[in-house]
Amino acid sequence: METDSSTTEETLSTLSDVTIETLSTSLRDAVGRAGWTTLMPVQARAIPHLLAKRNVMVQARTGSGKTAAYLLPMLERLNPQRKECQALILAPTRELARQVSTEAEMLFARTGLRTVAVYGGVGYGPQTEALEGGAQVVVGTPGRVLDHLLRRTFNLNKLEMLVFDEADRMLSMGFYQDMRQVQRYLPSRNLHTVMLSATFPAYVLRTAQEFMQNPEFLSLSQDHVHVTDTAHSYYIVPGVGRDRSLVRLIEVENPASAIIFCNTKAHVNYVTIVLQRFGYDADELSADLNQKDRERVLGRVREGKLRFLVATDVAARGLDIPELSHVFQYEPPEDAESYIHRAGRTGRAGASGTAITLANVLERSQVERISKRYAIDIEERTLPTEEEVAEVVAERLTSLLEARLRERDKLQTERSRRFAPLARALAEHAEESALITMLLDDTYQQMLHAPLMDPAEAVKSEKPVRSSNREGGERSRAPRSSRPRRR
Repeated sequence: METDSSTTEETLSTLSDVTIETLSTSLRDAVGRAGWTTLMPVQARAIPHLLAKRNVMVQARTGSGKTAAYLLPMLERLNPQRKECQALILAPTRELARQVSTEAEMLFARTGLRTVAVYGGVGYGPQTEALEGGAQVVVGTPGRVLDHLLRRTFNLNKLEMLVFDEADRMLSMGFYQDMRQVQRYLPSRNLHTVMLSATFPAYVLRTAQEFMQNPEFLSLSQDHVHVTDTAHSYYIVPGVGRDRSLVRLIEVENPASAIIFCNTKAHVNYVTIVLQRFGYDADELSADLNQKDRERVLGRVREGKLRFLVATDVAARGLDIPELSHVFQYEPPEDAESYIHRAGRTGRAGASGTAITLANVLERSQVERISKRYAIDIEERTLPTEEEVAEVVAERLTSLLEARLRERDKLQTERSRRFAPLARALAEHAEESALITMLLDDTYQQMLHAPLMDPAEAVKSEKPVRSSNREGGERSRAPRSSRPRRR
């Protein structure tokens, strides 16, 4: 993304952080309703930019106060007298959409601004009623927002603000193509756009270029606009089952591309087999490979066609590996310097990345020594449970299936009716659930575990079909088959 650094620095010098005392009356009232006595750093820094209608990419993690950072400026930007959508907030999950909606209702209380949350997996009735009632703020998952646009439940003609919340997760949920389809319904004029993300890997930056004009980078780690290179974290894993812990993290993180470092050749081979059995596009690189196999793997790496590379430090040294969004360390390195070598494989060329380390209780001290020696903030996080992983993949698959259903024409829908009685019968008998489970798993594997397609390549491969819009004209839409894999 090209920006004029001198202009950016000048802009920041004229937009100082705000405090509660320097906020306008309407914003102070909202903060009072929330019971806050001070602004969080992301709020103090971002609010002036949003009030000034600056297109910004904000690097902020969940729990940092980012939601209020973009909701509070809406109190001055939106008109409660106009019963139409003026702000659209896209979120990756129904849970986040509900959380944002709840916080908006609290901050907007007694102002006349109404909010509606729209997401898949539930009926359309209440959502449609709220949209047709003229809610000024719509927050939802891209797929369900697109459904409502196609149903002509609401339109974006009067939109003032567009917010992408947790953009990295949104792309990892497979929403890129839906985001592109929603874009077709945006007004052609310049639109104030805000993108928030915990990290800004290369594929997020490329996507931002498609939705934003001359954005500024806003990070909390320094006093100037930039992207923090790498987010470091570690998870305490059980003594037995480290491989399953890795799979859980991969399922939740859903990285665009990653290298997984192991300390031994035996672990490299074992982890590669586990990932392949789980359906992932993974291959190994170790000193045991013959030259032909090594060249084959390196060829896929150089072409950006291999999603997961599992390797030892020795095998990966000196490789020019392009655009990795994640580095996983299956175990802490045997020496601290290797951590820098491993983590440095991500967050290159102006992008940011994620470095994740798995460690058992006894290995925690190794991670802490590395953190202290190199002054790196390595955040300890809680390993996701099986139930949490199941919830994530269920929502991801539901969204993709709903998207596929949208693309079916009348003949395909008619053909599907043959199986309606069978579907009802299987759903009614618990003993038949194994069949449904198998079908869902196979579908998930096919849709999400295949090699990646870059967003730019996905756009090139679009084959437009005709679809009517609210104004009675025609819009071109891409078939679901062109969805970029695992974005």
